[in-house]
Amino acid sequence: MDISVVVPTLNDRDELRRCLDALAAEAPTEIIVVNGPSTDGTSGMVREREDVAVLVEIDERNANVARNAGLDRSRGDAVAFVNPGLTVEEGWREAALETLAEADVATGPTHEELRAGVATDTVESRTIRGRSITYFNGGNVAFDRAVIEAIDGFDEYLDTGGARDAAHRLAGQDFGIAWSSEMCVSRETAADGGLDERDWTSRYRSLSYRLAKNYGFHPTVGFRTVRHAMGDAYRALRDVASGEAKPTSWFGNGRSVLVGSVGGYADGLRARYTDRSPKRNPNGWSDRADRAVAVYDNR
Repeated sequence: MDISVVVPTLNDRDELRRCLDALAAEAPTEIIVVNGPSTDGTSGMVREREDVAVLVEIDERNANVARNAGLDRSRGDAVAFVNPGLTVEEGWREAALETLAEADVATGPTHEELRAGVATDTVESRTIRGRSITYFNGGNVAFDRAVIEAIDGFDEYLDTGGARDAAHRLAGQDFGIAWSSEMCVSRETAADGGLDERDWTSRYRSLSYRLAKNYGFHPTVGFRTVRHAMGDAYRALRDVASGEAKPTSWFGNGRSVLVGSVGGYADGLRARYTDRSPKRNPNGWSDRADRAVAVYDNR
């Protein structure tokens, strides 16, 4: 089975270089880099590399647009997506292909290199309205081509949460996601980390949008949104109590959550009735053909 690897990137030149070095060692059929409007010399660095088959330049700062632009140019029987901040570990390609021989989608763990050792993640799954959803890391996933085309790629309405939305739509069509412990990627984590600053409006717009789009007008949409909001509100209030955040920011976050949730819910219902097919993706891969502003194809 041939495998194309798509790497969406935006101002990640140094991390991307390490990512591409590791990918090249795994010898996939082709590597496709999709570069957003970077200003750090990414294009020049990529064009100098002989191991990158295609460089696609886009003018949008959206990972899902970049993923679909890479899918446009890929030729493999399987299509993988790797985050530029991650490096694939030895045996990644073989593990991906072995898993895809038995499953529709393959994913695996991320190893975080910490000062005290190495942390790793595990499989995450949920059951919503009788549907079993297995989530995957959008920066370490491989699809059978027929499967990624069946769900029409990623939803470009979303600027965050595109992989989680795809997981719901995969489950809706009974496609299986298999976890391979050998399909590993790794990343370095800063020692001090710092506070987790989030765009609460985008986060909750994404959450309510994908729930409304995939499950319609149903109490589970509001229930899950409120449950997430209560958990985040508690953690934010704890930061206020410890002096790590200001009370005004807590109230501001609440307004952002409300605005994002209401807007996302309305847009999600609109999207659900715009595309009533099993794809549930009115803003998907087949919706447009004008993503690329320049393409450098060395194949």
